[in-house]
Amino acid sequence: MKPAMAYDVVIVGAGAAGMMCAIAAGRRGRRVLVLDHARAPGEKIRISGGGRCNFTNIDAGPKNYLSENPAFCISALKRYSPRDFLALVQRHGIAWHEKTLGQLFCDGSARQIVEMLLAEMRDAGAELRLGVEATAIERDADGFRLEVAGARLACRALVIASGGRSIPKMGASGFGYQLAERFGLRLVPTRPGLVPFTLDTASLERLAPLAGVALDCVASHGRTRFREAMLFTHRGLSGPAMLQISSYWREGEEIVVDMAPETDMFAALKGARSAHGRQSLATALATALPRRLAQAIGEAEAGTRNLADLSDAVLRRVGEAVNRWTLRPQGTEGYRTAEVTLGGVDTRDLDSRTLQALEVPGLYFIGEVVDVTGWLGGYNFQWAWASGWCAGQAC
Repeated sequence: MKPAMAYDVVIVGAGAAGMMCAIAAGRRGRRVLVLDHARAPGEKIRISGGGRCNFTNIDAGPKNYLSENPAFCISALKRYSPRDFLALVQRHGIAWHEKTLGQLFCDGSARQIVEMLLAEMRDAGAELRLGVEATAIERDADGFRLEVAGARLACRALVIASGGRSIPKMGASGFGYQLAERFGLRLVPTRPGLVPFTLDTASLERLAPLAGVALDCVASHGRTRFREAMLFTHRGLSGPAMLQISSYWREGEEIVVDMAPETDMFAALKGARSAHGRQSLATALATALPRRLAQAIGEAEAGTRNLADLSDAVLRRVGEAVNRWTLRPQGTEGYRTAEVTLGGVDTRDLDSRTLQALEVPGLYFIGEVVDVTGWLGGYNFQWAWASGWCAGQAC
């Protein structure tokens, strides 16, 4: 057989974390090869943010991440901050804007971020091979050996940036988790995160007329609360508030939704009854809720009766249904539509500064494959940039 082609660093995964790692390592003079089984790099970047890429969140900090060790992400986020990535975006002349809650988006296409990363990789001398898979990975005294498209490769450092299980139609797989286990690293059980909820058949039938209705709400699970939009769908509940709370929810648990966070609905309905007794319940509710939702609640609770005909007990029940709608989702839509994968490579087995495996020198895990998962709103991209950059400084 031909002798193995030698690299300093081989990175498996041409997503956000993998490309950032390649840039950082290449700029340190390392000979870098990035591999991906997909036909195009950065596909999750391309589809993110409705095609405009929510590329970071200016307020990203450890409080915005879920992990068995919440402190693990602190080092990386401090060493490569949102402002560092924003400076890179600005150097490439990419126009951007800030939306709500510190979220930064491209004014134009998300492809600009992919093209920026590819340009940076070229400038750093990193090589990219697409449509190939790394197989027969073994460790030896000099580093690692692997096969790619029938060719043997050798590298001092191997970086796994293969992502999680979310959105399998885009090629997501359990490759990184399987490799971690092979080399003796522990795993935190994985599950879908930032994913819409599904409801039982009876609830879906009752809520079917509301499909497409969106509203501002506060979604709660225990002490965790998110104030964002909620969307009724033909499968259940979606929208940013539901996606956020889904990362904290476990099967069989309840969530609580305040559908009128600015309004004490019981007090408002009592006031409306005193001032406009002949008004319908639906009309009174529509001052704080979308019309279709107000109509559905009004008809279910009062039928054709006016406010004057409704007792305090009825108004209190309606107020509770609006301000503290308590429900138990049947489940979620799963990895098919999940934006991220919770869990992954256990941070107890990684160095928080370099992302290197503590017991396997030269082996690194970065990005989504690690048990660090951000909120919706640019936080997961920031973890990808930061973890990739930190590994690139060390490998």
